[in-house]
Parts: sequence; structure tokens; C-alpha cells
Amino acid sequence: MSYEAGDALGVLPANCPALVGDILAALGCDGEEAVKAPDGSETSFRNALLRHHGITQPTSALLEAIADRAQSAELKSYLAPANKAALEKHLHGREVIDFLLAHPLARFTPPEFVALLRKLNPRLYSIASSPKAHPGEVHLCVGIVRYEAHSRGRKGVCSTFLADRVEGEAAVPVFTQVAHGFRLPANLDTPVIMVGPGTGIAPFRAFLEERQATAARGRNWLFFGDQKRSTDFLYRDELETMFKGGVLTKLDLAFSRDQADKIYVQHRMIEHAKELWSWLEDGAHFYVCGDAKRMAKDVDAALHELIQTAGGKSREQAAEYVAALKSAKRYQRDVY
Repeated sequence: MSYEAGDALGVLPANCPALVGDILAALGCDGEEAVKAPDGSETSFRNALLRHHGITQPTSALLEAIADRAQSAELKSYLAPANKAALEKHLHGREVIDFLLAHPLARFTPPEFVALLRKLNPRLYSIASSPKAHPGEVHLCVGIVRYEAHSRGRKGVCSTFLADRVEGEAAVPVFTQVAHGFRLPANLDTPVIMVGPGTGIAPFRAFLEERQATAARGRNWLFFGDQKRSTDFLYRDELETMFKGGVLTKLDLAFSRDQADKIYVQHRMIEHAKELWSWLEDGAHFYVCGDAKRMAKDVDAALHELIQTAGGKSREQAAEYVAALKSAKRYQRDVY
């Protein structure tokens, strides 16, 4: 298996056995019932729930079937097309098991039930290593998802699979996903600006290792942030060593909970608007990795703002400048 810095690793997890047991109990099954696997072969109901189907987020078909079989007027009202926003709010923090426990009159045979579930999909993680720095290895930076909702503990399917249920030298099904649109510049003299808060640091650790291994002469600037410096400064020792050694030219940090006012990476960008603009004018490539819903949008807005203020552009000219960066593949994003 081979990969390049910027690629992702797909991991095919197994579901939590305890959650599978709860679903079987709610359905009154022992798990040994025969069902069809996605490839058409026969497998046990328990194994199908463990390895083949998503058992956290309910499908619309499952919700509709539960509403019909339990004769639930409330659930049917949520499923009405006009109540899409209310349904999304109701679904927040709830999983398949919640709807089975809340509607015990909804009964299903094992084949009926698995037919209403979606396939258990692999999870993609940005690779946090360069193959030049770690031959024969691939490194991941995984944030473990655990939280409480509606009086029940919730777990991220793949993050807790890797953290809690893969033991020792156990084999894990993986594959590489090539990221054609997330690559370091071919010219080793080109400067790069990287914005990666939280686990968004992953591909930029790979980029920095790659730049070090190839003796790239281009400058490297990293914006990293998380909640607290004391607990959330991912790869701190490595980044500080790279900074002291000159591989990392600039390192700007934003720990949002370490002071009264929340400071994020986009705020650091605005603080350094003039110098960041200078790097862009020198041909720097600009990269963003992390949360698509908020962070990436805020970073994009900050980029437009600093181009206007430091570059003396109008809003329309700033938009044209950013569009030109994208067209030249100098503005690349790995967001999720």
C-alpha cells in the first residue's frame, strides 16, 4: 500500500457490540437469526449489525416503518415534509436504539430490519504522516467521540472502534484515498500557509514532514488552534522542534478557552493580515483542513477580509483574487 502526503486513509470499523446487544434485546432477538449480507451470502443477524450496517443514525425508511407499525402520531408528524427542521432537531443526539425503545410496538423480523438500515460505510481520515519520514507506516490523528445525550452515552463508531476495540496486532480493513486536489506545490521553493485547528492538523504534519524530507526551501506557516494549550496542543513537541529548526517558519496558535474572549485561527489570520498578504503575493499556496460547517467558512471569510484590508481590494476584487487562487490550485481545502 502506498500513499502521498495529503491523501486520506479509509478505515472500515465494526460497530459497538454493546449497542448491537441493546438493539437485539429491543427487537426480542438472540442474534443467531439468518439474514443476507450485502454480498448476498448468509450471515447471522448479530454479525450483520456488527459489521455490515450502520446502526446509529436511523434512515428515513426505518423511521417511517416504526411510525407506521407503532401507530405513532407524534413520529408521523415529525416525518411530514413541512416539518423537516423539527425532525432534524428531534433527531439530534438520538439513534436507532432510542426509536426502538420509545416505540416497543414496532416489531420487525431480522431480514425486515436490516433492509431498513444503510450500509456501514468506511470513515476517511486525513493521513498525518509522510511516507518519506515513516516508510511502511501510516499515521492518523483521531479525535475520540464520546458524549451524553438523552440520558444515554454515545460513541463515535470508528473513533471508539480504533481507541477501544482494536487490540494489539489485530488486522483492520483499510484503504488509501488519493487526494488529487490536496497536494503540496511541486516547486520546493514555493511558500505554503496551512490552517488546521484540532485534528485538522493531520495533513499538515504530513506536509511538514514531507517538506523536511525533501529539503524544500519554501517557507512554511502553520495556524493551529484548539480549546486548551495544556491538553489540546497536538504534536506540540514535534511542531516546536520544527519551529526551532527552521522547517516551520511561522507558528501561530489560537487556544479558544485559555482566556475570557474566544480566539480562533481566523482571528490570528486577521492579526497577521499584512504579512499573510505578502506571502500570498509571493506565490504562497493556502491550505485549510478541518470542520466544514463553521471553521472553513470563517477562515474563508477571514481570507477575503485580509485581502481587502491588507491588499487594498474591494469586496468584488477580493472575491476575484480568491477565485484566481482556487483556479491556480493555490487555495486547497480538505474539509469534512
